[in-house]
Amino acid sequence: MTDKDLQFMKRAIELANEGMKSNAGGPFGAVVVKDGEIIAEGYNSVTSVNDPTAHAEVVAIRKACEKLETFQLKDCVIYTSCEPCPMCLGAIYWARPEKVFYACNREDAAAIDFDDQFIYNEIEKNIEDRQIKFVQLMQKEALTVFDNWKNKEDKTEY
Repeated sequence: MTDKDLQFMKRAIELANEGMKSNAGGPFGAVVVKDGEIIAEGYNSVTSVNDPTAHAEVVAIRKACEKLETFQLKDCVIYTSCEPCPMCLGAIYWARPEKVFYACNREDAAAIDFDDQFIYNEIEKNIEDRQIKFVQLMQKEALTVFDNWKNKEDKTEY
């Protein structure tokens, strides 16, 4: 842990407070750092933009990728004011940063009614046992597109 790490986490916490005070969404903030500099930041803006995916980490990742003109955040570090929810965790893994620092944990979030445990529980269930009904439809037709992807010579791997 360095003074810079503390500085970046302080900024993530400031963003959480800023977003919360402006009623943008929940009290969560995040920054993306590359080469010791903040390249993107965001706070939760779910309710202000009517986007359930506008969590702080996702907002910051989108901005960082746009700025770097890439879909992966190799050599980057994410600082977030709270342990990422399952959606943000997925986004982080797809972005492939080097490391993630977080302040509050999921239990702290649950204590203020941001409890994601039900999502973790749903992921573990068989698809037919989940609360939201999932119905498979037109698999054969969709597999044609997958086959075309598999054989595509000029694709960008990720």
